[in-house]
Amino acid sequence: MTQILHDANETEPAGHPPARVRWAILGVVLAADVLDLLDGTITNIAAPTITHDMGGGTALVQWLGASYALALGVLLVLGGRLGDKYGRRRLFLTGLTGFTAASLACGLAPTPGTLVAARLIQGAFGALVIPQGFGILGATWPRDQIGKAYSLFGPVMGLSAVGGPVLAGLLIDADLAGLGWRPMFLINLVLGGAAVLAAARLLPRDTGDRATGVDVPGSVLLGATMLALLTGLIRGSAHGWTALPVLLLLAGLALFAGFCHRQRTAPSPLIRPSLLHNRGFTSRLLTGVVFFAAVAGLLYVVSLFLQQGLGRTPAAAALALTPLSAGIVIASIACYRLIARLGRRLVLTGFLVTLAGTAHLIALVTVSGTDTGGWALVPPLFVIGLGMGACFGSLYDVTIGDIAPAEAGSAGGSLGAVQQLANALGAAAVTTVYFRSDGGAAHATTLSLTVVAAVTLLCCPLVGLLPHKAPDQHHQG
Repeated sequence: MTQILHDANETEPAGHPPARVRWAILGVVLAADVLDLLDGTITNIAAPTITHDMGGGTALVQWLGASYALALGVLLVLGGRLGDKYGRRRLFLTGLTGFTAASLACGLAPTPGTLVAARLIQGAFGALVIPQGFGILGATWPRDQIGKAYSLFGPVMGLSAVGGPVLAGLLIDADLAGLGWRPMFLINLVLGGAAVLAAARLLPRDTGDRATGVDVPGSVLLGATMLALLTGLIRGSAHGWTALPVLLLLAGLALFAGFCHRQRTAPSPLIRPSLLHNRGFTSRLLTGVVFFAAVAGLLYVVSLFLQQGLGRTPAAAALALTPLSAGIVIASIACYRLIARLGRRLVLTGFLVTLAGTAHLIALVTVSGTDTGGWALVPPLFVIGLGMGACFGSLYDVTIGDIAPAEAGSAGGSLGAVQQLANALGAAAVTTVYFRSDGGAAHATTLSLTVVAAVTLLCCPLVGLLPHKAPDQHHQG
């Protein structure tokens, strides 16, 4: 890390901005990603408080996170292509401004329905911002140094993943001006406004390529696929597995088949054909779907157990997750220099460590139940964080390392979309197991975590599809 920061003062090759400007641009891109991740995770902690205040039951608990991830995941790929077409700077600023305005709507929402709608809009604007980051970095950083920029994503995103729930918990317990949970959205007026001003000043201007095709029918099919699958999962868990949720799941699978057919036949598919021929990219997509679904479900279930099972306040529940965040940050930094040498073996190690921590947590809750002490949770959560941190950076590195600059928008959108859609499906599926269990909070937690462990175990053989090593050029310097 010291070497990375030292490199900010180096003289740069011609054709790229000065080092200090590049690092400032990286800061803006990271700030936008942090805002996205904070708002994607705050409802993990806040959902019980919001439902107690507004009503809505278990369906609202699930839709609070799923609606944001649904809109973000479905539109991320489209957002990447729109950036290629109309210019990344323009899309970045438009999305960030809209995201900030939608945050205000979330903070002022009077009913569960309006809150879910505002979360959908927030995710949609977020989808215009996030995929532009990879393209902006690719255009402003030398090819042999961009790995230094990517290496910071793991620690920063790891810290933000748990920082969101911690911030939400502290704001809820503080009950600022008697507003309860609402300030956790309203604070984005300050954070988002500052990011918009910085982006307007720092980001390079680009005109885009108006000849770039945008596959609107493919986006519609993908959106309909995810909406049907999520609605089926959430309705089944909230109202029982009648014919309607089963039909929705079947419709989702049929729509997904239609989306796949569209990608093979569309003149300008959402995912560039050249990306689908890149083994590192396609294998990471497949592996990422499984792993991110597992960890998203794990985080949601642990948050529910801390509050509903152990009776923690939102702030106390959020702070209980900090060992997991610490593990992610430590592993991300420690593994930076190991990725080029170990490649997919490092990814497999991360999966196995995550599995070991999950097994420890299952055993702990099985034995102690709702009498589980706070300090007893530290070791398994820390180990899970170490495993997640080892996976996040290495998966990104293997995938992005050999992507051509012209493919950056599509690749960034595709990777982000997979993560968000997996987050939505994983959280919905695992919380379905949690809410349909009738044996109490401890039993529901152990059952849900067992599902998480099984899915994580499934990731291990998928590692064989990844390239043996990350590109060496990604780690030079």
